[in-house]
Parts: sequence; structure tokens; C-alpha cells
Amino acid sequence: MPQLGYSEQPESKPRVPSWQIHDDLAGELSVMKTQYEDTFAGIGNLRSLGYLELVKANPGVDPWLPGEGTQITLPQHYVLPVVKREGIVINLAEYRLYYFHDGQVSVYPVGVGTDDNPSPLTDARVTMRLESPAWYPPATVRAEYEARNEHLPRVFPPGPDNPLGSHALLLSEKGYLIHGTNKQFGVGMQVSHGCFRMYNEDIERFVYEVKKDTSVQVVNQPVKIGMKGTEVWLEVHRPHEEYDQASRNRLWRVVGEQLETFRQSRPGLEIQRRAIELALDQADGIPRMIGEQITQVASEKPDRDHSVNEQPAESPVEPVRMLF
Repeated sequence: MPQLGYSEQPESKPRVPSWQIHDDLAGELSVMKTQYEDTFAGIGNLRSLGYLELVKANPGVDPWLPGEGTQITLPQHYVLPVVKREGIVINLAEYRLYYFHDGQVSVYPVGVGTDDNPSPLTDARVTMRLESPAWYPPATVRAEYEARNEHLPRVFPPGPDNPLGSHALLLSEKGYLIHGTNKQFGVGMQVSHGCFRMYNEDIERFVYEVKKDTSVQVVNQPVKIGMKGTEVWLEVHRPHEEYDQASRNRLWRVVGEQLETFRQSRPGLEIQRRAIELALDQADGIPRMIGEQITQVASEKPDRDHSVNEQPAESPVEPVRMLF
């Protein structure tokens, strides 16, 4: 596996934007109209979006035949994960990689490990960048193939059939890489044996932007809450395309716990229950404004002693402590 010099740079224009960060949010939603031959897999590959994030953001649209002139939401609005905003951050729950650089953030879809072969939660670093890497299947993968009486070569040389794609970043977490793929379908899904798959069109540029020793934080945050000015925003991700009752119940508990913690560190929040219900009912990964922070004037003397969580009876806003 040859290591490339860090002076080399790609010439192609990046297809993934670098977003300005506004407090805890970045990016923006946009829409497009499909042509007859479009599919979500093709749109994702062209726009650097994951298959599942497109499916969740566009309920009721056939991902394999959306039809001519169908309006499609492109989910590129993000509440940032609660982590150190440096280097690479991969949030398994949303199948996305965040790259923090120069006070901005770029967001890529990634394929992650399956339930049987999960990606590790880790705080690692980039140790090497690789061009045209060869793949040596580990013993666990070879055992799976042997159990199915299928042959698997000991080594996959560089080329179009190589599962690592055209480029890769080797991580300090032993056995794990961020790499391209020979199967474009699967980016933005649970498909790998634990590594992180990117579109070749993304990784072939990304490897030259990332320096050696860049931090790589891998987290699992299906619920993200953040501020933009005085606005409170919530983003919820269901684990799969289908949304069963067990997943709903779990996400309700997580949202309740995180909102309570969030409220304790930010007094004076007014939260709209209906907005939370919509975010949880859809769990589509699209951020929604769920409330705001109200500035109280110390000299005001109300007729009775209201706590920060109490609201007048006619107010459409409910206090956080009454939500769950």
C-alpha cells in the first residue's frame, strides 16, 4: 500500500460544499426536480448524499422511480453533533462524516458497519493516506465466506473490483479505514464490516485535504439538539427505513433526557411540544425549530411568582418539564 506525499493535491473542484457554522447549525435544505430516469441511488451519487437520508427526507416518493418532475428535498441542513469540533467526526446514527476545517464544516455520507459487524465508537487518528490500496480480507470475513462455501481471495489487488475503492485513510484504530468502494450503492447505509465507505468521487479528493494525525471521533447520536441564536433546533434519526414502535419509544426517551439536560444548562427555554412530536413522528434527520430562549428582565415583577418553566394558560408553548 503506497503512501502518498502530503504535498500532492487534487485538481478537481470539490462537489461537497464547505458550510459556515452558525452556533450549533450548518448547511441548508434545498430542492430539485427529478428527470424520468432518476433514482435516489443515482441522485445520491451525483449530489454526495446517502441513499437512506434521501429516502427519509422524501416520504411517499418511490426511490427507484420518483418520476418526471417530482420535487425532491436534499437534506443538507444539520444540527452539529455534540463533540469537539475538530478534524473528522463520524456519527453512526446518521451515516454522515463531518470534516471541520478552517472554521467551516463539510459533510459527507458514509457507509458504516452492520449490527453484526458494527463500527467502533472511538477517538482515533489518521495515520496514513493510501492510493490504489490492495485489500487483504481479515480472518473474520474469510470465515463468513467459508461458512457459505464461497471462495474469497487472500488479496484483492488495486483495480475496479477492489472493495476499498481508489483511495483510503488508514486509522490508528487497528483494522479500520475510511475508504472508497467498488459498490456505489450502500454509501449512507449499514453495509460494511466496520469500516467507513465513501463515494470514490469524494474520497479521491478528501484524502488530500486531511493531514496525518487528524483526529477521528466516532459517535452514535440519533438525537441532536442545538442553538442558532435564540432558536432551539432538534434533529432526530430513526435507525432504519422502517420505523417500528420500539424505535419510537427509545427515541422519545432519548429526546426527553437530552431536552432536560439541555434546559438545565440554558434557563428560560420555551419549547413547543407539537414541534417535538413532529420531529419524533418523522425521525427523518431534518432539523426542526422546537422553541426559543426567552430573555427575562430582572426588574419585572409579575403578579405571582412564576418559575422559568411556567407559561400563561393562553400560550401555545409548553414548558420542558411538562413534555415527558
